[in-house]
Amino acid sequence: MDNSPTSLAERKAFVTGGAKGIGAAIARRLASDGAQVTIADLDMDAAQALAQEIGARAVKLDVADLPQVAITIADLGPFDILVNNAGVDQHAFFTRTTPEEWRRLIAINLESVFATTHAALPTMQSKGFGRVINIASEAGRLGSRGGAVYAAAKGGVIAFTRSIARENGLKGITANVIAPGPIDTPLLRQALEHGGDKLLQGMTGATLAGRLGTPEEVAAAVAFLASDEAGFITGEVLGVSGGMGCGA
Repeated sequence: MDNSPTSLAERKAFVTGGAKGIGAAIARRLASDGAQVTIADLDMDAAQALAQEIGARAVKLDVADLPQVAITIADLGPFDILVNNAGVDQHAFFTRTTPEEWRRLIAINLESVFATTHAALPTMQSKGFGRVINIASEAGRLGSRGGAVYAAAKGGVIAFTRSIARENGLKGITANVIAPGPIDTPLLRQALEHGGDKLLQGMTGATLAGRLGTPEEVAAAVAFLASDEAGFITGEVLGVSGGMGCGA
């Protein structure tokens, strides 16, 4: 067994939205570091294919179904590592959105984080160990033109995570946020098909690195925060954004 500080051997991880994009990269990295990974996603075909590839477990889950979230974590847990990655974006100015759209964005991006954390925390507390890692967005710190409700939900994730860190710091549990910037995923590529080179230039120009990030770069940050090496890091927001949030 790998006893290095970064080894996740014998740790059990639950990753929401883990079938594709950033979530899939996170699941792959945690599995490669030795964790027993459960991939939770609505796309069961993709989740099962990835689970077979990396030796993980797949479960179909709508993170907006809060009672089902609690049942799933209770049935499949306990978990040492919780990664809340599932989310949906928006692409419309606020005055062109509806209350129904607001509720959907808040349910998936924020309330689901409440539900998974509420379900996973008690066993972490009893064991005296836990890692809660929430994927937010630089939009949660900087705002988003055309994504006001999304940004508000991600800002809520940041505040919630810091509160969980405060409540659980003496219990061996850390809670941190990763705030990605523009990451090269299939979903982003779809958006770029409509926005073209101008949108791509705007995204890369907003970073100090002058490029898109990769899902693997986000996954590397998750793996570190999940490790024993990161035991003294809690209540923090780590931007994986090429410097997009620099000075914010």
